[in-house]
Amino acid sequence: MNQKLLLMSALISVATSVSAQTKEGGISSDMLQKIENSQKSSVANKALFNAIAGNNIDELTKNHANQTSFDTHFSVETPKQSISDQQSSGRCWMFSGMNVLRSNFAKNDESKRIVEYSQAYLFFWDQLEKANLMLQGVIDCADKPMEDTRVQFFFQHPISDGGTFCGVADLTEKYGLVPKSVQPETFSSDNTKKMAALISSKLREFGLSLRKMKKEGAKKNAIQAKKAEMLGTIYHMLTLTLGEPVREFTYQFRDKDGKAIGEAKKYTPKTFYEETVGGKLNGSFIMVMNDPRREYHKTYEVEYDRHTYDGHNWKYLNLPMDEIAKLAIASLKDGRKMYSSYDVGKQLDRKKGFCDTENFDYGSLFNTTFPMTKAERISTFDSGSTHAMTLTAVDLDANGNPLKWEVENSWGANYGYKGYLIMTNRWFNEYMFRLVVDKKYVSEDLLKEYDKKPVMVMPEDPLFGEDE
Repeated sequence: MNQKLLLMSALISVATSVSAQTKEGGISSDMLQKIENSQKSSVANKALFNAIAGNNIDELTKNHANQTSFDTHFSVETPKQSISDQQSSGRCWMFSGMNVLRSNFAKNDESKRIVEYSQAYLFFWDQLEKANLMLQGVIDCADKPMEDTRVQFFFQHPISDGGTFCGVADLTEKYGLVPKSVQPETFSSDNTKKMAALISSKLREFGLSLRKMKKEGAKKNAIQAKKAEMLGTIYHMLTLTLGEPVREFTYQFRDKDGKAIGEAKKYTPKTFYEETVGGKLNGSFIMVMNDPRREYHKTYEVEYDRHTYDGHNWKYLNLPMDEIAKLAIASLKDGRKMYSSYDVGKQLDRKKGFCDTENFDYGSLFNTTFPMTKAERISTFDSGSTHAMTLTAVDLDANGNPLKWEVENSWGANYGYKGYLIMTNRWFNEYMFRLVVDKKYVSEDLLKEYDKKPVMVMPEDPLFGEDE
């Protein structure tokens, strides 16, 4: 068969396959013809294709008229500290939380000591606790079918390295903290993907076994004993990838210039926590959130969105952005950094570390618009909290209104603006979601609202993914 006949045969085949799809709602041949006829053939479109096909879209859509709005002055700043790097892991929640804790320690310590906490140490306990949360959740739901939403939730997400500040509070109170020099990072703590995949596979296998035991009428004590045996396997996998968690160590504090302060002392993780953090974190803060889909000034709680089975679910007071900004400004004016989270990938100039809603003009390039509101983006999974960072500074106008904000990131000192991201207030309003603020900066009225019985929401909600 010659080339002309081959081409004709292919065209007939395509036309036949399209016309054969007669179910209402499919792409019919008439619809396809209308779609194709709507495409404008022009020299300009050909040039656009050539440009887009061979280049990064962000480079082509960079709004040069907006470049002059970037500056690095802030009227309210907290003291700088070393920039951390979470590497190829989803532990931003832990890095941001620890950035807040070490900043608080430096602010409160009269002898000017500083501390760098070990993420690898706390990550070990985080992973073990999440493994237990998954297995116990499977036991609790063993009477439900595998197709049940909650059962599928546990098997689909047996473990992760994402989280929220609630996990920082629960884990540090339970297991304490150690310095980074005492338990440094490993390859698997910096690169969590393979370790997580292997542990997830074991947890799914274990989950099926526990479901079977409960369905066959095994006694509670036998099921719990089997779960403990399974967690022993997970513990062993974690020791080989993250290292055995430190139990006791000797440590000498230093100042920001590396000069030793005081004498070296023996610590356990709990006594080190007590010296550097002090009392309990739980009860000292509230989490506020901006979710325009839901009623403001109401408290919500996300079921099973926690790090430990016996810990605290993620609970938050839903507030408008202007009220969240006031809380943040009050804390920053007092020199207190805060845990916060964002949809960081939207309109981010990665070279400058600059976030603004007008950084890139995608609409002009594709001759369309992107008009969805924040609520619509959340509802359709187009936007949500993806990354936790530490809120460190704000620039205010003459009337005390925010112009721009600065966050300490955990992507290394060479990323963005010296390890920081700078965001305009209009970007902040659109893509900021969570803020953890000390109760001392919160009004009595808001605290009363926070303490009311929360509305329980499901972890499958578009907004309630973990910060990574």
